[in-house]
Amino acid sequence: MSQYSPPPYPATGLLTAKTAAITGGCTGIGRAIVKELIHQGASVAVNHLDDPASHAAFASLRDEIASTTSTPIDDILLSVPGDISVPETSTAFIAATVTKFTRLDIFISNAGICQFADFLTLSPALYQRTRAVNLDGAYYATQAAAAQMAAQGTGGAIIAVSSISALVGGAGQTHYTPTKAGVLSLMQSAACALGQHGIRCNAVLPGTIRTALNEEDLKDEGKRTYMEGRIPLGRLGDPSDIAGPVVFLASDLARYVTGAQLLVDGGAFVNFQ
Repeated sequence: MSQYSPPPYPATGLLTAKTAAITGGCTGIGRAIVKELIHQGASVAVNHLDDPASHAAFASLRDEIASTTSTPIDDILLSVPGDISVPETSTAFIAATVTKFTRLDIFISNAGICQFADFLTLSPALYQRTRAVNLDGAYYATQAAAAQMAAQGTGGAIIAVSSISALVGGAGQTHYTPTKAGVLSLMQSAACALGQHGIRCNAVLPGTIRTALNEEDLKDEGKRTYMEGRIPLGRLGDPSDIAGPVVFLASDLARYVTGAQLLVDGGAFVNFQ
């Protein structure tokens, strides 16, 4: 296992005075993205499920951010609960964001579910729910965000969190990988459709990231060691490793980047070849 520890991201204010909206922003990768967006100067609206666990997760995120900034937390962070697989949720989410912060500059489609299942016994219900959240939800929310940005007439940045699984597949992910591949296609087509409005659309493809979704698997030392051995950088990813690239794509540093697919996997994909 590599002993290298990456340095923290600098406080550069890349997104000062920007407004961002993100789906699935309370836990895992989404939580790290929210923290980095605010660290870089943005105000952020967070969509999450309307259930006790999600409300508790948002409350803890709110407290964590509040402890690191002198800005009143309610001035820079907004909770907008709702099921993103329902079209009306996206419309309401973007409307609430604009009501609170007056505009929308950045949208991040991050909400997703991943439950491993055997292909031959996979239930229609699990397939349909996975598609509804991962792909349908991404479509509805991207459309609503793009419409707001186009109406503003000042451009914008849309970033979708896909997965390395969209490129390499997986035996227990036959219902999941098509949704993440669909997200890539959505961003490519949206980049073509929205370029005339100055709206950039890109995707990040995380590799294996330490989150609650895989914590049980990672308790198996043999499995964890095997996974680390397939990664040239020698370690599994942390949610913060995804937040930095997302901020880059959201910022003016990436002003001529659209339709791109950015692998953030420690080199795992190239090592599969």
